[in-house]
Amino acid sequence: MSEPAYAGKTFVFRVDNGVVFRNTYAADGTTLHYETVEGPTKGSEETVTLHTAEVAPGLFMVGWVEKSGMTVTHLLNLNALTVHAFWTYETGDTYETGDGRVAELHTGVLEPA
Repeated sequence: MSEPAYAGKTFVFRVDNGVVFRNTYAADGTTLHYETVEGPTKGSEETVTLHTAEVAPGLFMVGWVEKSGMTVTHLLNLNALTVHAFWTYETGDTYETGDGRVAELHTGVLEPA
């Protein structure tokens, strides 16, 4: 099996909520090192193991679980350089959501770095 099209590449990911990440994919496409370069968690970084599927040429579903327990799924469109992102995280507030987790859906653009 050949490496996915994002393997070995770095992108700046600008999310619709103002957060900006620098995402560097391993040469074999199995891990991602992300750094938050703008936003409330600026300076945070982590290397995560990816779970991936190619949906169509240039279209990839990429997901991972962070140390914090945050779950992240990206639908990467490398043809249009866009991302649809879905993530969930703990808030500890079971009154509002019933289970203490928040789910968010975002869009963003990729810029080759």
